[in-house]
Amino acid sequence: MLKVQPFYHPKEGTYMKLLVLLGRSGQPGQASQLFDEMLQTGLEPTAELYTALLAACCRSNLIDKAYEVLEQMKSLPLCQPDVYTYSILIKACADAFRFELVDSLYDEMAERLITPNTVTQNTVLSGYGKAGKYEEMEKILSKMLESTTSEPDVWTMNTIIGLFGNVGQIETMEKWYEKFRNFGIEPETRTFNILIGAYGKKRMYDKMSSVMEYMRRLSFPWTTSTYNNVIEAFSDAGDAKHMEYTFEQMRAEGIKADTKTLCCLIRGFANAGLFHKVISMVQLAGRLEIPENTSFFNAVIYACSRADDLMEMERVFKRMKDRSCQPDSTTYSVMMDAYRKEGMSDKVYDLEQEMQRMNGGKVSKGYDDIETEANDDVSKEVLVMV
Repeated sequence: MLKVQPFYHPKEGTYMKLLVLLGRSGQPGQASQLFDEMLQTGLEPTAELYTALLAACCRSNLIDKAYEVLEQMKSLPLCQPDVYTYSILIKACADAFRFELVDSLYDEMAERLITPNTVTQNTVLSGYGKAGKYEEMEKILSKMLESTTSEPDVWTMNTIIGLFGNVGQIETMEKWYEKFRNFGIEPETRTFNILIGAYGKKRMYDKMSSVMEYMRRLSFPWTTSTYNNVIEAFSDAGDAKHMEYTFEQMRAEGIKADTKTLCCLIRGFANAGLFHKVISMVQLAGRLEIPENTSFFNAVIYACSRADDLMEMERVFKRMKDRSCQPDSTTYSVMMDAYRKEGMSDKVYDLEQEMQRMNGGKVSKGYDDIETEANDDVSKEVLVMV
């Protein structure tokens, strides 16, 4: 519609925004087609536009296609890849656990005299952590602490303490927190939320409360994530009394509940055997217009399984599909466990077959953006900002 207007002239910024939008929407094919149409209009491509196209491929885990875009860039004198281009591709490879490609990209950057920055190193740190390669992760961290071009930042700190906190390595998490603080990195609200979540999972309630009190003293606001982490801790323990008290405090302070809040409440009341309160939470979610995503339906299915109400569990499963919420491994695992408990092997077999069919046509996970520094130009911020 815009192109047929007499006043329309193709602009780089317009194409940049559209390429980013298509990438975020998981439409790399459309992004590639748009890029070709742009070239046909006579608009000269730039490194930023090529990087946007490469990012669209990475978001959909099309690593081979992203490499093709990289090779095209290297063949054009005015479209040479820069540190942002490589950082985006390195993140895609790290997220796919293709660390041999990460190493080769590092080597290529060195040959082209491109120095990895903090963003580049953070993406690899996250990848190594998710893969459980803690030795490699700590090697990169040590290099960052000695570097002048890729010094660790608060994102680094959050990544590292989050990784160790999620696997319950509390002492290691605390060690690295102190190292980062001694390095001069100031924590932010998300940092404290990570600590609260880690302590909550290990039922270290004293330390969880200490962090919350520390936040208050430093005037850091308690956010939805803060309350969710506390509610989740009591939910996992089946401590309905403290969970409900925390939720009431959350509402009294005007903090908005989200899908995770209701999921934790539903699971918590189910763990406590208070199934009438599970129904109340499902009804509350409707009144609050909480989005009913896969996690929400999983929580309700879990509650049904805990109540041994398989008929209701099947109804929720059907409603989940009717609302185009794709079941995941958690959905199938909970339901199969419930059927096994009742000796319903035929139902287990049917779900196993369905899960295999789903995995055969599984949609790739979305590609998270890479953050950038505030003083970079706008076009690059559009590509790599969080």
